[in-house]
Amino acid sequence: MYTKLTSCLLLILILSSCKNENKKEDADTWRTKKSAVENATHNQLLQVEKEEGWKLLFDGETLSGWHLYNDPYATSVWEVVDGELHSNANDESLTAGDLVTNDAYENYELTLEWKIAGNGNSGIFINVQELPDVPTAWQSGPEYQILGADHMDYDIPEKRPGSLYVFLPQQNKVEVEQGGWNKTRIKQENGKIEFYLNGVLTAEKDFSSPEWKEEIAGTHFSKYPEFGKTTEGKIALQYWYFETWFRNIKIREL
Repeated sequence: MYTKLTSCLLLILILSSCKNENKKEDADTWRTKKSAVENATHNQLLQVEKEEGWKLLFDGETLSGWHLYNDPYATSVWEVVDGELHSNANDESLTAGDLVTNDAYENYELTLEWKIAGNGNSGIFINVQELPDVPTAWQSGPEYQILGADHMDYDIPEKRPGSLYVFLPQQNKVEVEQGGWNKTRIKQENGKIEFYLNGVLTAEKDFSSPEWKEEIAGTHFSKYPEFGKTTEGKIALQYWYFETWFRNIKIREL
């Protein structure tokens, strides 16, 4: 009887000890994750990223490498605030317009993080042709859609975030984190694009195919002769009257 009682008490102590140890491990794990999030370093490359060929498109301090579409010397709505690329929608004295890279790209992988006002509308244009007779970036560059969750178009399939604007609905449904940061990945290789939102594949299209030309012909973009014409060009961030923030903009040429 005594032996059995002793064994039971010993088992209870062991189980209690394991339970407390698990709690301690969980707490330590949470503190580690929380600390990592709070102390994350943005707009910098890890050594492994450098070795893989990644480059920063935004240094977190200046607009170096970017300019206002067709107006490089303007005092634009785009500014750098606390390490974030911000579109200032509150100062009407500033020149509104899309921000475009100085360089053009063809085969590449682009990643960035963004957040937007609840009813905001923005986007990422690719294969942009910056020409004097093409007044806006969207008249040449297909768009990766960025949209706030409160925007009236949020539930329109071909206009949801991460979609190939107007042409394709989300291939796999995914929601944005409203008020928080969302992750975008765009890959283009030999004219074939892949769009991702928060790690989920949202669009695929071959811009070199005859079908793509036919699809353009069936939309209002057919009015613009440069639209979707090439598989190489500049990258632009859309300004559309609401605040948008970007950070950790990185590119790797393939």
